[in-house]
Amino acid sequence: MTAFLRIIPRLLPIVVLTAVIGAYTQIPEVARAEALPTPEASGATLFRDKGCAYCHGANTQGTPKGPSLLNVRKTMKAPQIASQIKNGGQKMPSFDDSLSSKEIDQLVAYLRAKHRPQPAPQPAQPAANPPAQN
Repeated sequence: MTAFLRIIPRLLPIVVLTAVIGAYTQIPEVARAEALPTPEASGATLFRDKGCAYCHGANTQGTPKGPSLLNVRKTMKAPQIASQIKNGGQKMPSFDDSLSSKEIDQLVAYLRAKHRPQPAPQPAQPAANPPAQN
């Protein structure tokens, strides 16, 4: 028993260090998981950035160029929406060449979301460089 008690002070720093390192290595993974946008949020940003809002309106309310998508989750299933985006139809052009499958899936997730998220803020534009003084 006394030999065991003599080992404890030597093992304690190793145990503590192992626990601290283990906890520290988990922090970035947790932070990354919280920082990743959902497919719906990514789709909201794509909707704005890829020009969908030009025809369908900033809030999917529709414009003279394109129909409202406010209730598309009730009228079309996910594969139908994906096919429409990919292949186009009626007045809508095909986006097969300009969107990846993942981006199409994100747009579908956004359009099918019951509570659609707002797009991520647009990155700040860099300030114009002032003319050089001679």
